Amino acid sequence: MKKRAVTAVLLAVCMVTGICGCSSGKDEDVFTGDTPDVPKWQANLDAVSPAVYTNIDDLDLEPGTYISVIGKTENSSYWKQVAAGVRQAADDINERLGYSGNDAVKVLFNAPADNEDIDEQVNILDEEMARYPDVIAIASIDENASEVQFDLAISNGIPIVAFDSGNSYQGIQCTCMTDNSKAAVTGAQKLCEAVGESGEVALIVPDSVSGNAKDRVAAFQQEITENHPGVSVVETIYMDQIDQFKRSAAAEELGVSAEELAAWTAEASGEGEAESAAAADGDAQEDDSQDGISEEARTRLEDIDSLAESMSDEDAVVYYLQKHPDLKGCFGTNDETVLLGAQALRSMDKTEDIVMMGFDAGKDQLDALADGSIDGLVVQNPFGMGYAAVVAAARTVLEIGNEAQVDTGFVWVDADNMEDENVQPMLYE
Repeated sequence: MKKRAVTAVLLAVCMVTGICGCSSGKDEDVFTGDTPDVPKWQANLDAVSPAVYTNIDDLDLEPGTYISVIGKTENSSYWKQVAAGVRQAADDINERLGYSGNDAVKVLFNAPADNEDIDEQVNILDEEMARYPDVIAIASIDENASEVQFDLAISNGIPIVAFDSGNSYQGIQCTCMTDNSKAAVTGAQKLCEAVGESGEVALIVPDSVSGNAKDRVAAFQQEITENHPGVSVVETIYMDQIDQFKRSAAAEELGVSAEELAAWTAEASGEGEAESAAAADGDAQEDDSQDGISEEARTRLEDIDSLAESMSDEDAVVYYLQKHPDLKGCFGTNDETVLLGAQALRSMDKTEDIVMMGFDAGKDQLDALADGSIDGLVVQNPFGMGYAAVVAAARTVLEIGNEAQVDTGFVWVDADNMEDENVQPMLYE
């Protein structure tokens, strides 16, 4: 109100006095040789559609508005870019509104410390809800994990916006994310082209529970099944199940079948106790332990667990890739998995023989692209995504309407185009 009043007074003074600073004379149109400053991140904002999600002009938020933004992790290049976009949007909003100090719109980015920890993210969500923000924007690690919290938030007048990954919750106001299906189809097409439309390929996926992981895997596999008959996906490795992969690999190495491993594991956990008792007609067996599992089986399980614990994630990936001697391509569906795949191929001495592609482009990915360890990348727009998420959250607070989904864009990058002017702004370190 005060700003508008001051503006009106200045306008009246200009009309009365005709002072040059407020005049509409020809001097205003004289070219001075200066060009408007274009932010270095403008290309990231230009990639967002609809463009209104990079426009802060109508975001007349009340002083002290609190926007809580919760990501998946803090420390990867991708999520640092998301956080940078969040901070930039907050700075731009406060600058336009002239807010500072206690009046500033508070936009706080939180995320699990070291990896995509579902429990830690839910704890952060609980803590943020206790602070009663005006809105929460969240990139859900598990699309089904927070229904109770979301119900409670909405009942307390705290709306929910999603970003980076879809969410199964029906009350989401807006989702700002990559078109994961389109991006995964692009990756599948590029990989199939690189392997000559023939051969076996593998997928490395960060998790089996997030919306974006599910969308990418489904779209990738569907594109290959429907349009690339000479190519087949022979292995899909989920990193949130890597301990199970390691245990199965260790069992195979020690000559234990999958059936034996499953039976012994069930018996050791007590699930097979009743069956063992029935088979023995109630007679105790001298060579059985009190838990219903033979000493030999117990010893074998200990050996399996010991070997599994000694395996690194890279060791496990190598093990499963080596099971397919005719493998021609590998695709990682996020920043960490594409690097893990590249490292595995290097240790196998297969960098020249197996095409490695995937998502995202931090420093390590770009270095690997430059040296040929990675052959191509679907590069998302995390800065634009963070910025758009804040705009969507602000629009939600103001109740001025939101699109159901905002496309934050992506670009294909390989050694041939990584220096192009239209590609460079999308790369990040």
